[in-house]
Amino acid sequence: MSTDKTSTTTAPDEHAVENPEAAAAAVTAVDPRLLVREQGLAGYLGEFKRKMKAGELGSIPVVLGLLIICVVFQSLNSAFLSAQNISDITVTMVGTGMISVGIVFVLLLGEIDLSVASVSGAASAIAAVLAVNQGMPEWLAVVIAVAAGAAIGAAHGFFFAVLGAPAFAVTLAGLLFWLGFMLQTLGENGTINLDSDGLIGQLTTYFFTDIAAAYVLAAVVTGVFFITSFLGNRRREAVGVPSRPLNDTILRTVLLAVIAFAAAYMYNQYKGLPLATVIFLVFLIATDFLLRRTAYGRKVFALGGSVEASRRAGINVTAVRISVFAISGGFAAMGGLFLASKIASANQSAGTGDLLMNAIAAAVIGGTSLFGGRGRTWNALLGVLVIVSIQYGLQLESIAEPVKYMITAGVLLTTVVIDSVTRKTQRTAGRA
Repeated sequence: MSTDKTSTTTAPDEHAVENPEAAAAAVTAVDPRLLVREQGLAGYLGEFKRKMKAGELGSIPVVLGLLIICVVFQSLNSAFLSAQNISDITVTMVGTGMISVGIVFVLLLGEIDLSVASVSGAASAIAAVLAVNQGMPEWLAVVIAVAAGAAIGAAHGFFFAVLGAPAFAVTLAGLLFWLGFMLQTLGENGTINLDSDGLIGQLTTYFFTDIAAAYVLAAVVTGVFFITSFLGNRRREAVGVPSRPLNDTILRTVLLAVIAFAAAYMYNQYKGLPLATVIFLVFLIATDFLLRRTAYGRKVFALGGSVEASRRAGINVTAVRISVFAISGGFAAMGGLFLASKIASANQSAGTGDLLMNAIAAAVIGGTSLFGGRGRTWNALLGVLVIVSIQYGLQLESIAEPVKYMITAGVLLTTVVIDSVTRKTQRTAGRA
């Protein structure tokens, strides 16, 4: 009996030291970032090459696309990269960009929301009627309009998540219904002019003219990024998980500072820091935190990966789906208010034209996958920058409207093809 006990207690120790190479390899396989960071610059270059071979392109294609757009249009017209033109681009993009942020949430589920453009028009009509025709305070009209957009989105989510109707069909019906609702709400006149000095009017016309405002914002963003990164790394080190080395964090902070202060300098060469851009950035940061740093965000990504696996893991699939469509509706409403502010009115053309396609295209061009499970709200910023930059560049060259549509379509098709090819590459590399 004593012999048996000895053999059973010593066997694990023997196996533990029998193959130290395999044990070391197992540790590396758990988190290869440790080895990469220990190797310094060479490690990061090697990791970059590996990701490229595996099809993990991230935002690289769209960033390169933006650089090419800037070079081409600046060579054609020196006014393209002027402070005024860049400021106009970053203000104009906010309306469509807000709608696109909501679309990102839906695409992460692998679904689509075709109603967002009509919902944006309906929300602008609601706000205009309440503020102008009914004399309600504008701030309250804005709150009700955004809440109405979220409620509309939740209703779409109910039909999809609870009753099992396809999201495509539900939101297509919503597109038609809320377009009709907007026309009915605006009445026979079809246009309600907004006070250009009011809350809605100033969403896109107000600028922080004090040059300190832009620089202070740049300093705050840079400082907050460094502090949160540094403290996050300290927490990770304290619990023994991989973290970025200090020089890595400093390098990222310096790069962010260069971009932030360059943007601040550019804005101060024209009218100053636009309120619309500040609001957009705040929502981008907030939604990125929601998706990447909270349990809710992990549930959204999990549903995009596998609905059945998420259900077995205890995730309330129905509630998450409804909430995602509510978020989409709420951001559509906010986008509609910014679009109404741009023209200082709510009219029958709101939510029509190419708005829906541009909002969806911005999310996809920015890097959000149509197949679900991959994307960030920052993709909406990158994508809408591409679309609006192309529009402004072609406008400077007096290119006809049909050509604008064809070029935008070409960019969208290229992005979708890249997405499909990278997914196949990842499956081949065993990383999909």
